[in-house]
Amino acid sequence: MMARFFLNRPVFAWVIAIGMMLAGVLAIYNLPISQYPPIAPPSISIRGMYPGASAKTVEDTVVQIIEQKMTGLDRMLYMSSKSDSAGTARIELTFAPGTDPDLAWAKVQNKLQLAMPMLPEAVQRQGLTVAKSTRNFLLIVGLTCEDGSLDQNDLADYAVSQVQTSLARVPGVGEVEALASQYAMRIWLDPNKMTNFSMTPGDVIQAIRAHNVQVSAGQFGGLPAVPGQRLNASIIVQTLLKTPEEFGAIPLRNNPDGSVVRVRDVARTELGTEFSNYKLLFNGHPAAALAIRQEAGANALDVADAVKAKMDELSRYFPSGMKVVYPYDTTPFVRVAIKEVVRTLIEAIVLVFLVMFLFLGNMRATLIPTIAVPVVILGTFGVLAAFGYSINMLTMFAMILAIGLLVDDAIVVVENVERVMSEEGLSPMEATRKSMDEITSALIGIGLVLSAVFCPMMFFGGSTGIIYRQFSITIISSMLLSVLVALILTPVLCAHLLKPAHKEHEKAGARSRPLRRFFLWFDRVFGRLRDGYQAGVGHVLGARLRYLAVFVLIVGLMGFLFLRMPTAYLPDEDQGALLALIQTPPGSTLEQTMQVLDSVRSHFLENEKETVESCLTVAGFSPAGLGQDQGLAYVKLKDWELRDSPELRVEAIVRRANPKFAAIRNATVYVFPPPAVTELGTAKGFDYMLQDRGGLGHEKLMQARLQLLVEASRDPRLTSVRPNGMADVIQHKVNIDWDKSGALGVPVSSIQSAISTAFGSAYVNDFIQGGRVKRVYVQADAPFRMLPHDLDRLYVRNNAGGMVPVSALASGEWFYDSPQLERYNGFPALNFLGEPAPGR
Repeated sequence: MMARFFLNRPVFAWVIAIGMMLAGVLAIYNLPISQYPPIAPPSISIRGMYPGASAKTVEDTVVQIIEQKMTGLDRMLYMSSKSDSAGTARIELTFAPGTDPDLAWAKVQNKLQLAMPMLPEAVQRQGLTVAKSTRNFLLIVGLTCEDGSLDQNDLADYAVSQVQTSLARVPGVGEVEALASQYAMRIWLDPNKMTNFSMTPGDVIQAIRAHNVQVSAGQFGGLPAVPGQRLNASIIVQTLLKTPEEFGAIPLRNNPDGSVVRVRDVARTELGTEFSNYKLLFNGHPAAALAIRQEAGANALDVADAVKAKMDELSRYFPSGMKVVYPYDTTPFVRVAIKEVVRTLIEAIVLVFLVMFLFLGNMRATLIPTIAVPVVILGTFGVLAAFGYSINMLTMFAMILAIGLLVDDAIVVVENVERVMSEEGLSPMEATRKSMDEITSALIGIGLVLSAVFCPMMFFGGSTGIIYRQFSITIISSMLLSVLVALILTPVLCAHLLKPAHKEHEKAGARSRPLRRFFLWFDRVFGRLRDGYQAGVGHVLGARLRYLAVFVLIVGLMGFLFLRMPTAYLPDEDQGALLALIQTPPGSTLEQTMQVLDSVRSHFLENEKETVESCLTVAGFSPAGLGQDQGLAYVKLKDWELRDSPELRVEAIVRRANPKFAAIRNATVYVFPPPAVTELGTAKGFDYMLQDRGGLGHEKLMQARLQLLVEASRDPRLTSVRPNGMADVIQHKVNIDWDKSGALGVPVSSIQSAISTAFGSAYVNDFIQGGRVKRVYVQADAPFRMLPHDLDRLYVRNNAGGMVPVSALASGEWFYDSPQLERYNGFPALNFLGEPAPGR
């Protein structure tokens, strides 16, 4: 038998035990650490920019083309996309659980290459980004300046130019999304001056492309050279321009009188921001932010530590007044949660040891199961590594639950060996041999039965199965390892640690008089309890019907309470952070959104001083979409030890904040804690997609949205059902008269290009600033693109060289449309968020 084999080879038994422990120790250092298992299936995101394009234009010319090429991808579950009026396109492809993210990324890249030639030139020049990171942010790295020496543009440029690339190279970082933009050379056109000089936006763009170039001119004395050549030098004809003054000096036209029309005569040149979509403030001070998404399967704690270490390294080179902050970080809660679970695990081990010593009354006998516990636990970590699992709340809870079960096998062995020694007077070695012959089959049976209890959880489907599969496998593996240790190591320990017992269950470990008296007293008290229990059982058996009725009543009460108890996917917890989602009325400006964000920030920093540590407000960005009417606040709470009373917990903060913000006019503010599993969304509860499968159009889809919200508000099972998107806003459509433009000899493309450049901006080429390549943009200056009548200022050139006003070739009309369009599995869709009603 196995036990006899190892009793004769104790060193081999110890080698196996030490090997299990070493495997566990190595696994602990290499296993990913997270709050929960990776519940969300792997996803690949594609992001692109079409500057100046409307949401509809982005959807028609970018998103749909890419979606059509992505059909047929292996193991793809679904595909969703967003297009917004900021010219941003984001497509997310979700694959079946277990799909290799690297392989999926490569397949998406291959499919994307088929779509690239069909995309607009502006999109191709901007480039597309393909990432295999998690859906939500791991943490946000912020740069701020409190002394006023740096403004937001300075911070944003430094974040993108000097920090973003360094963080993207940190192991485990999947994507670094910049809530900022670097400097760019901005050529701000003055349409009035351009008209006076008979110039068009196309003339300016063409001149910049002609003069801002890098020419490779060759060498003097390049090979092959003539015999006796004594000179070899590179020829520099022209380099990329660097300063606004150099761009302003670019000639546009040489007049017959010898004068020169230059860019500075028709435009204002400056070093400005590439995009002005966001406005960030950290505790009221200018800020820039980089949002970090971790790579799928990466250790969240290690990634966060590596990012912070890199920022500590980079901070040595920061300009004076700049400092780094972390306004949003999901890892402190994970650290605290895992720390608490580890502490509970240690407490469980200590309690098990004390209980065993109390009932066995023998230190040597108690030591044997105590040694088995770390061997089994460390071995279980090795099994987790073999299955590719992680150290998380559920696997650790499984180990805590298993501790009370895994010591049973060792206790059974010890108790039976002591019984054999006491009854038959055998030596520890002989008693162990005989004992193992008697109980080996029983030990195996116990392990199999206990494992069978948890086996069904391994076959749960969906995300619930992903969560509890690791839980069940952890318990089952610890049970089976416990049996293995009871057959290999525990007999060896019994044979060498136990001493012969001559009295029945003599408590040889209690040799000191006080301990002997204590154990004798404990045995007497426990004996009385045992006798009382036996008497109680006899009384119950004598009145079976009465106690059967009591039992049925208890079962019925349990069923009633079970049905009334609220259900949840995972419990909501105080994660030390809050999010505030802000939506101002459709068509609002960034300035109006900032005013609402100022009120939100003031509430948290002034009225919640005891609970709030910092507040980062972002205007122009939210989970619902991008736009001037969108805003988001990241509220970082103080440490949990400083918020130990119920009124300082996150639920109380939310209860105080939402009614106050409900009084804000012309804005919707919703404060909520992060969900239990950030991979499944930004808010807790559920999300729902409403699709237009019949091609009925956006107007019908919006009518269905209103009907769904009305029905949801009447359903008592639901609460807080709300659209997760942007309402329709007023937009201006320019209709070009093709016949008139043809009659006047004006190409339609010239009209479109002039409008796009003036009101949307045109990316021309690149320049050098601070040792980095940055972009050059041409656009009408702010005062000349605020209202529809500014279109009257634009002129285009006809085939005869004359200037024709755009207003003579086009007319405008107002209409309502969405600034953000969504699609789901290739169909137009709308997204909704909601929560079950309390008690549901």
